[in-house]
Amino acid sequence: MLHVPPSSFVLLPSFAKIVCEPGWKWPRRDKPMANYDLFYVWSGEGELTLNNDTYPLEKGSCFLFRPGDYTSAVHNPQKPLVLTYIHFDVEGESGEVPERHRVLEDTVEFEYLLSRYVRLFLVKLFAAEEEASLILKQLMIHLLRDDLEAPVERKASNQLTEAIQEIANFIRQNPGISHRVEDLAGRAGLSPRYFSIKFKEIIGIPVQTYMIRTRIERAQHLLMHGGMNVTEVADALGYRDIFFFSRQFKQYTGKSPSEIR
Repeated sequence: MLHVPPSSFVLLPSFAKIVCEPGWKWPRRDKPMANYDLFYVWSGEGELTLNNDTYPLEKGSCFLFRPGDYTSAVHNPQKPLVLTYIHFDVEGESGEVPERHRVLEDTVEFEYLLSRYVRLFLVKLFAAEEEASLILKQLMIHLLRDDLEAPVERKASNQLTEAIQEIANFIRQNPGISHRVEDLAGRAGLSPRYFSIKFKEIIGIPVQTYMIRTRIERAQHLLMHGGMNVTEVADALGYRDIFFFSRQFKQYTGKSPSEIR
């Protein structure tokens, strides 16, 4: 659903955030699901059967049921489920569809979007359906991103991932500093070797390449919009040799700094 425009989402009337009654259960029906259903657990405990697979229900449990799926569920009356469900359909080809099940670890943004979706219709805001379609698109992107990033998340804890991302942001905010890998690793509390491995794993490129790319991107901006000449840009970004700067700039952009200027 990554390339599906928001206008292709068909919003259906069944949606809510509810606290399930102690005797609540979701029996399996003879007919399969006719459309999509986004099903999210805020809290509580239970068990859900999707087709022939059974999953525990806990905070962060998230399902995207598809047309043709069979579902049933029960919960622990002492720890009742708090659920949000959103029924919808898609006009035309749905393209890449998120996985049917995952347990979200970072729930803040996702829960905000779910709450916003429901509130839009509770108070009948202006252009509610248009905004709801945009939110539904965001929710699908969030799930697809979670599906794609899950292997990385299993290799590195959330804390380590956040630390590496913070350092990547620090490099981008300070492109003129000659960053030493040892110093960057120290900010994350890691050895230089392990830091370099994890940086490439999480960011996607080696840390040295990231530093150069960030510096060159900043150089392009300064040349085009900063009112600075080539010498001034090279000096501002810590290049002592303007010829080395020019060679590196052309290596990464295919053009010389003077062509950009």
